[in-house]
Amino acid sequence: MAKTVSVEKAPEPPVEREPHNALYETLRKVLLAGIGAVSIAQEEIDDLVKKLVERGEIAEKDGKKLIHEMNEKRKHQSKKTEDQVSKRMEDMLDRMNVPRKTDIDALGEKINELSAKVDELKKS
Repeated sequence: MAKTVSVEKAPEPPVEREPHNALYETLRKVLLAGIGAVSIAQEEIDDLVKKLVERGEIAEKDGKKLIHEMNEKRKHQSKKTEDQVSKRMEDMLDRMNVPRKTDIDALGEKINELSAKVDELKKS
């Protein structure tokens, strides 16, 4: 009888993530969870209104109006939340002293200008 030998793989070392990648992943997970919660809430509202209309407790016209109002409120709240998250991210990046794209672009322009001046001085 032949024995089968199982070969165990060595566990892979954990991947070291840079701090900004970990922050990005955490923020991404939070935002995806928020989107999922909003989606579920919207489905629940639609189901509730549909049941109320089926039972005759509210008119179909009123149900559509209610759903429309809730969608508008959700859009408004989403925009407000998005603005708040953007503001907080900007504040956090400022506290961490992370340069913005505009800062980097401005530095690139200054480097180009200085390079041109150095080239001019070399020619003279």
